[in-house]
Formats: sequence, structure tokens, C-alpha cells
Amino acid sequence: MPAAKRGERRLQILQVLAQMLEDPKGEKVTTAALAKQLGVSEAALYRHFASKAQMFEGLIEFIEQTVFGLVNKITAEEESGLKQLHAILASLLGFAEKNPGMTRVLIGDALVNEDDRLQARINQLHDRLEATFKQCLRVAATQGQAAGTTGSQAGADPGPHANLLLCYVIGRWQQFAKSGFKRFPSELWDKQWPLLV
Repeated sequence: MPAAKRGERRLQILQVLAQMLEDPKGEKVTTAALAKQLGVSEAALYRHFASKAQMFEGLIEFIEQTVFGLVNKITAEEESGLKQLHAILASLLGFAEKNPGMTRVLIGDALVNEDDRLQARINQLHDRLEATFKQCLRVAATQGQAAGTTGSQAGADPGPHANLLLCYVIGRWQQFAKSGFKRFPSELWDKQWPLLV
């Protein structure tokens, strides 16, 4: 029973941290402010997490599990490479919209002045997304749906296109965070998707 309560408290700490990151002013979250928000001492936080960096790692783990859980579901259920790509991009924009605090983690904004390994982990997440986009583009090419290519370019390296798609997603996340969460990532999605393929 104590282990369950410990797990619940850890989750509560991460939820409050994510809520605090939703502050449109984007101020740095301190352990003192987090403890105050939770109504506990800073020492109580450190009983559940060894450091603030470990708290952010908990948020990043949640993001990775959620995002790649969606990606895996989409690629398992959808055969069309272009439809996979469309669904994955829409999911990434939607995830940010539903989780503004996590968006600040995804763009690295909340990680400024934190442990360098946190930003490295977000960079890895971005690399994994780009690799996923490449795979979807390869599948599309084998199905004769080569996105963004003319006949002479079919079968070309999908790397530049995958990188462009990653930059698009990160840019939409960035605009959402920098607008104080007013410019929703999906607001122009239907009109921009045809331009991306």
C-alpha cells in the first residue's frame, strides 16, 4: 500500500509541475514554488525525486510513452504511408494543444538552465520522430504515393522531407508556446497539410 501511495504522490508532483509549466509567462519553475503549490516541504519532494532534473525526466518519459504509443498504434492500424504521416502529424499537434506545459518541454523552453541531459533527451525524441517520418515516406514511396516528389524524384532520399516535417511540427509547437498558448498548433492544419506533401 505505501508503494501505491508513493507512486500516486510522484504522479501528483508531475501533474502539478506540468500545470505550472502552462503559465503563459514561461517563468522558471523552482522546487520551492512547486512544493508551495503542492502544500508540502521541498524535502518532501526529494523523498520522491532525487532532483528537479529527475522530475523533468518523469515528464519526458510520459511524453515519450504517449507520443510513441500513438505512433505505434497508427503505424500498426494504417497501411498507407501518407495516411500514417497525416495521422502522426495531426496527433503531434493535438498532443501539444491538450498539454501546453508539455509543449514547453518538447521545445526545450522549460529546460533552459536545467541539466543538459534533459535537452539531449528531447533532441533524441525529435530524432526518433524524424526517423518515423522517414519510414512513413519510404512506405508511401513503395506504394507509389511518393509525397512531395515528381516522377523523377520518386525513390529519392526521404531525409530532407522528413526533416522539413519535423521542423514544421516543432515550429507549430514553438508558435503555440510563444503566443502564450493562443495560436493553436492545429489551427491551419487542414490548409497546411497539402503544402507539406
